[in-house]
Amino acid sequence: MKTLLLGGGGREHALAWKLSQSDLVSTLYCAPGNPGIADVATCIDMAVDDIPAILAFCKDIDIEFVIVGPEQPLSIGITDALTARGIAVFGPTQDAAQLESSKAFMKDFCARHNIPTARYGVFTDPDKAKAFLSTMEPPYVLKTDGLAAGKGVTIAETLEHAHAELDAYLSGKFGAAGQRVIIEEFMSGEEASFFAVCDGVRAVPLIAAQDHKRVGDGDSGPNTGGMGAYAPAPVFTADIENQVMDKIIAPTMAGMATDGYPFTGVLFAGLMITAGGPKLIEYNIRFGDPECQVIMRMMQSDLGQLLYAAATGKLNAAPAPHFTNAPTVNVVMCAKGYPGRYDKGSMIKGLDAANRREGVMVFHAGTRAGEGGSLEASGGRVLSVTAQAETLAEAVRRAYAAIDEDIDWPEGFCRRDIAWRAL
Repeated sequence: MKTLLLGGGGREHALAWKLSQSDLVSTLYCAPGNPGIADVATCIDMAVDDIPAILAFCKDIDIEFVIVGPEQPLSIGITDALTARGIAVFGPTQDAAQLESSKAFMKDFCARHNIPTARYGVFTDPDKAKAFLSTMEPPYVLKTDGLAAGKGVTIAETLEHAHAELDAYLSGKFGAAGQRVIIEEFMSGEEASFFAVCDGVRAVPLIAAQDHKRVGDGDSGPNTGGMGAYAPAPVFTADIENQVMDKIIAPTMAGMATDGYPFTGVLFAGLMITAGGPKLIEYNIRFGDPECQVIMRMMQSDLGQLLYAAATGKLNAAPAPHFTNAPTVNVVMCAKGYPGRYDKGSMIKGLDAANRREGVMVFHAGTRAGEGGSLEASGGRVLSVTAQAETLAEAVRRAYAAIDEDIDWPEGFCRRDIAWRAL
């Protein structure tokens, strides 16, 4: 089956690597792709949000199946456009994608369908927002309503900080994404990322991982798109998974269908495991990055068959996905300055040596081909160094050994404590 994967980051490299092993996928294209993806797929110079170009390409090449990696094309209706032309798509419709593209939509949906989440309010008026803040205890959680590349969240320790951030949000700090602000109560506990593949009616659980969102060791500094991840997550027991499926995923699937937005794709539930059980922090409607890289390394079943079964409403007939129990870690290497300003164009060497190291695989994220076959950094999060071993401690050791001994990139940095919770 001719298959098109949309995206060009570390998540998409992991998906492309796994899809290239699928019995279902005869030819794999990726738009726009990256130099790592080019090893397993044909990369097409095409933007993920250029719907007319994507439709034309699918027609010209006779694409039968499209898998959408990032959230942005889903939020503008790529699934609707492709489905209207008879092409199977793994990813939700524009209406269903509001679970991620609008946090206000998601929170109101949870309230209607009794899905456990934090107390919240949605505001465009700064005075009303500040009055709501005065009824809460610190720390204060502020979020943009719209998509902000994983950075539209602030945890303010003082009321003064919360007021300043609120004013910044509503004054354009995150552009249109911050025109409405969600204020939430702070939930105590341990975070986990859980994934389920959905076909509009049914949901099949994958596995949970834990990621590290803040830029600095010890979970310090500003939020980022993700600095690393690991699985299995010790906090996510079989009992917790059953609670999440029963109290969060199942009511979401039923509620979306009832509301007229049946959900097809992957539900990424950002969870807080509290003393009173798991609660939903937020939904994403695509695989997480950096979690996807870990999950794909652990997956032992056919990804293409699973995603196509979901896209065509036939999850009940698909073999259940299965995974290795071998602990797996992903350490993200970033350009110095990230998540603030950073330079592009620095040269990266040593990936071949890293990939030869036992248990290690490096996925490309923000990379581009340079002159003479060289590799250059072209983004903030640049490499995903994944490692697998019999123990989590050994997986972590292997990942950092590849970074310290093999990869030659002086302009890059990483956190040095990925998986510290479990270790």
